[in-house]
Amino acid sequence: MVRRVRRKNKLTTETVYLISSLTLAEMDARGILKNKRLYWVIEARLHHPLDISLDEDRSRVRQPNAALVLAMFRRLTVSLALHWVDRCRTRNQRGTVRGFQKRFHHSQIGPQKLSDLVFTKQPTAWASID
Repeated sequence: MVRRVRRKNKLTTETVYLISSLTLAEMDARGILKNKRLYWVIEARLHHPLDISLDEDRSRVRQPNAALVLAMFRRLTVSLALHWVDRCRTRNQRGTVRGFQKRFHHSQIGPQKLSDLVFTKQPTAWASID
Protein backbone atom coordinates (compact mmCIF):
# COMPACT_ATOMS: atom_id res chain seq x y z
CA MET A 1 0.00 0.00 0.00
CA VAL A 2 1.31 3.45 -0.87
CA ARG A 3 0.27 6.42 1.25
CA ARG A 4 1.17 10.08 1.63
CA VAL A 5 2.29 11.27 5.04
CA ARG A 6 3.47 14.57 6.46
CA ARG A 7 6.84 14.50 8.23
CA LYS A 8 8.55 17.65 9.42
CA ASN A 9 6.00 19.75 7.51
CA LYS A 10 6.89 17.98 4.26
CA LEU A 11 4.62 15.62 2.33
CA THR A 12 6.31 12.34 1.48
CA THR A 13 5.22 9.03 0.03
CA GLU A 14 5.81 5.77 1.87
CA THR A 15 5.12 2.17 1.02
CA VAL A 16 3.59 -0.08 3.69
CA TYR A 17 3.87 -3.86 3.45
CA LEU A 18 1.78 -6.59 5.05
CA ILE A 19 3.66 -9.80 5.72
CA SER A 20 1.51 -12.91 5.70
CA SER A 21 1.94 -16.62 5.18
CA LEU A 22 -1.02 -16.53 2.76
CA THR A 23 -0.61 -15.92 -0.95
CA LEU A 24 -2.44 -13.14 -2.78
CA ALA A 25 -4.76 -15.76 -4.27
CA GLU A 26 -5.66 -17.02 -0.77
CA MET A 27 -6.31 -13.59 0.75
CA ASP A 28 -8.84 -11.13 -0.58
CA ALA A 29 -9.05 -7.41 0.24
CA ARG A 30 -11.32 -8.11 3.21
CA GLY A 31 -8.76 -10.57 4.62
CA ILE A 32 -5.94 -8.05 4.23
CA LEU A 33 -7.99 -5.41 6.04
CA LYS A 34 -8.86 -7.87 8.83
CA ASN A 35 -5.18 -8.76 9.38
CA LYS A 36 -4.19 -5.10 9.42
CA ARG A 37 -6.89 -4.32 12.00
CA LEU A 38 -5.82 -7.28 14.17
CA TYR A 39 -2.31 -5.87 14.20
CA TRP A 40 -3.55 -2.52 15.49
CA VAL A 41 -5.70 -4.18 18.16
CA ILE A 42 -2.57 -5.79 19.60
CA GLU A 43 -0.67 -2.52 19.30
CA ALA A 44 -3.40 -0.46 20.98
CA ARG A 45 -4.37 -2.90 23.74
CA LEU A 46 -0.96 -4.22 24.76
CA HIS A 47 2.06 -2.42 23.34
CA HIS A 48 0.77 1.13 23.81
CA PRO A 49 -0.08 0.67 27.52
CA LEU A 50 3.27 -1.05 28.10
CA ASP A 51 5.22 1.67 26.31
CA ILE A 52 3.29 4.78 27.35
CA SER A 53 1.63 4.07 30.70
CA LEU A 54 4.26 1.74 32.16
CA ASP A 55 7.29 3.23 30.33
CA GLU A 56 8.60 -0.25 29.48
CA ASP A 57 10.88 0.96 26.69
CA ARG A 58 13.06 2.86 29.16
CA SER A 59 13.59 -0.14 31.43
CA ARG A 60 17.29 -0.87 31.89
CA VAL A 61 16.91 -4.24 33.60
CA ARG A 62 19.36 -6.59 31.88
CA GLN A 63 19.33 -9.69 34.08
CA PRO A 64 17.11 -12.18 32.19
CA ASN A 65 15.12 -13.48 35.18
CA ALA A 66 14.47 -9.98 36.54
CA ALA A 67 13.40 -8.77 33.08
CA LEU A 68 11.00 -11.72 32.75
CA VAL A 69 9.45 -11.13 36.17
CA LEU A 70 9.02 -7.40 35.52
CA ALA A 71 7.50 -8.13 32.10
CA MET A 72 4.99 -10.52 33.69
CA PHE A 73 3.98 -7.93 36.30
CA ARG A 74 3.62 -5.26 33.62
CA ARG A 75 1.39 -7.51 31.54
CA LEU A 76 -0.63 -8.42 34.62
CA THR A 77 -1.11 -4.72 35.30
CA VAL A 78 -2.24 -4.11 31.73
CA SER A 79 -4.66 -7.05 31.95
CA LEU A 80 -6.16 -5.73 35.18
CA ALA A 81 -6.36 -2.22 33.74
CA LEU A 82 -8.05 -3.38 30.51
CA HIS A 83 -10.55 -5.36 32.56
CA TRP A 84 -11.32 -2.19 34.52
CA VAL A 85 -11.52 -0.07 31.34
CA ASP A 86 -13.99 -2.54 29.79
CA ARG A 87 -16.14 -2.42 32.94
CA CYS A 88 -16.10 1.38 32.84
CA ARG A 89 -17.24 1.34 29.22
CA THR A 90 -20.17 -0.96 29.99
CA ARG A 91 -21.29 1.66 32.52
CA ASN A 92 -20.78 4.52 30.02
CA GLN A 93 -17.88 5.88 32.08
CA ARG A 94 -14.47 6.90 30.83
CA GLY A 95 -11.61 4.62 31.83
CA THR A 96 -7.97 4.51 30.73
CA VAL A 97 -4.95 2.43 31.67
CA ARG A 98 -3.31 5.57 33.06
CA GLY A 99 -6.45 6.32 35.10
CA PHE A 100 -6.37 2.78 36.49
CA GLN A 101 -2.73 3.23 37.44
CA LYS A 102 -3.43 6.57 39.18
CA ARG A 103 -6.22 5.01 41.27
CA PHE A 104 -3.68 2.84 43.05
CA HIS A 105 -0.87 5.37 43.15
CA HIS A 106 -2.74 8.27 44.78
CA SER A 107 -5.04 6.40 47.12
CA GLN A 108 -4.04 5.68 50.70
CA ILE A 109 -5.37 2.14 50.36
CA GLY A 110 -4.27 1.77 46.74
CA PRO A 111 -1.06 -0.22 47.27
CA GLN A 112 -2.82 -2.64 49.64
CA LYS A 113 -5.77 -3.01 47.24
CA LEU A 114 -3.42 -3.73 44.33
CA SER A 115 -1.51 -6.27 46.41
CA ASP A 116 -4.80 -7.97 47.32
CA LEU A 117 -5.74 -8.19 43.64
CA VAL A 118 -2.39 -9.61 42.58
CA PHE A 119 -2.17 -12.26 45.29
CA THR A 120 -5.84 -13.18 45.58
CA LYS A 121 -6.93 -16.80 45.60
CA GLN A 122 -10.56 -15.93 44.81
CA PRO A 123 -11.58 -14.52 41.40
CA THR A 124 -14.34 -12.56 43.15
CA ALA A 125 -11.68 -10.13 44.39
CA TRP A 126 -11.48 -8.75 40.86
CA ALA A 127 -14.96 -7.33 41.34
CA SER A 128 -13.46 -4.96 43.92
CA ILE A 129 -11.53 -3.06 41.22
CA ASP A 130 -14.36 -0.53 41.03
